[in-house]
Formats: sequence, C-alpha cells, structure tokens
Amino acid sequence: MSPASNPRTSELTVKQRRAVKRAEKLAKFRRQQKQRRRNRRIAAISIPVAVLVAVGAIILSIVLTPRQATYTAGGSGVAVEGVEEFTNAATHVETPVTYTQSPPAGGDHSPVWLNCGTYTQPVPDENAVHSLEHGAIWVTYDPSLEASQLGTLRSQLPTTHVILSPYDGLSDPIVLSGWNVQLGVESADDSRIEQFMEEYWQAENAPEPGATCTGGVDG
Repeated sequence: MSPASNPRTSELTVKQRRAVKRAEKLAKFRRQQKQRRRNRRIAAISIPVAVLVAVGAIILSIVLTPRQATYTAGGSGVAVEGVEEFTNAATHVETPVTYTQSPPAGGDHSPVWLNCGTYTQPVPDENAVHSLEHGAIWVTYDPSLEASQLGTLRSQLPTTHVILSPYDGLSDPIVLSGWNVQLGVESADDSRIEQFMEEYWQAENAPEPGATCTGGVDG
C-alpha cells in the first residue's frame, strides 16, 4: 500500500505556488515602475529639446525668409536713372495686340486684367498690360536668371499690385514695367529696382491707380 498523502506537504505546495505568483506580480510591478520612471526621464529631456528645436526653426525661418518690401503708393516725382518713358493708349480690345515695347509698358489691352502674383511661366501681354493700367508693376526676368538672383528680386517686391514672371527675349536680365515707364537692369542687386517701385508702384501716371489686381484671370 502506498503511504498516505501528507496533508501538510500539500498545504505547503499551495502556499509555495501562491508565493511564486506573488513574487511574479511583485517583479512585474517593479519592472513597470522602472519603465515608468525611465519614460518620465525621457519625456523630461525630450520636451525641452523639442521646444528648443521648434524655437530654433522659427528663428531660422525669420532670419532666412526675405523681407517683404513696402512702398508708398503714388510716387514723389523723383527721377530714376535709366527709366524710359512712352506714350501708349489705354483702349480695351478683344484681339491680340502687337506692342512697341517688349515687354509692353502700356497700350491697347484685354478687358480682363491679369491677377497679380508670381508666375513661373510667361503670361499673356494683353492681360498683364491691363494690370499696369491699375497701377501694378510687371517685373519680368530672363528664364535663365540664377535662383539666388530671383530670390533677391522677390524680396524687393510688395505683396500686392505686382506681377513677377519670366519673359523670353529681354534686352536685360530683369525688366520692370509700369504704365508708360520701363527700366532694365543687369542684376537684382541694383538699387534702382526699389527706386522704381517706390516711384511707379500704384502711381498717378497709371490710368486707374489702386484698382483691383485680383478677380481677373491667371496667366
């Protein structure tokens, strides 16, 4: 006959099992505590770093973003060296126009103006001339103009009543046109660009200075 089972032995075995489970739970709890402390330390380091990175990015963008130029509308009558003046009509026509100047600085034009803004492709002369009638300045550049020069040029332009677009066959790398006035320059660093903008942007020599430069057509 087999010896009788010892109740004491069975009781100890159950206790041991319970103790093992408690030990496992305690170990798991301690691991979780350790992981939480580690996560808090990482967060404490990461958040300030993220804030510093964000602040640095904002500062960098402010430093690197070209300033947006502002000008006083109307002009003051100051002569800008090298500006050519013309006498062009201001008639609305529905047909293509052959212009005397290239790019045109006034003349017969489409009844619909070109929306002011920056264009990466050439725009229709007839619509752009209508924008000149509203006092806008049309800034054209040779398509081969270096990107750095184009960036410098953009930084000198106002936020409204200006058109920037490439133009084939220019006599100079950059040509600025207002109503019946035009200036060609070799470089975007030429100080006469700002002088021209100050004198002819929304100036009284345009037939309709200050008229809208939106709500027309895109190039």
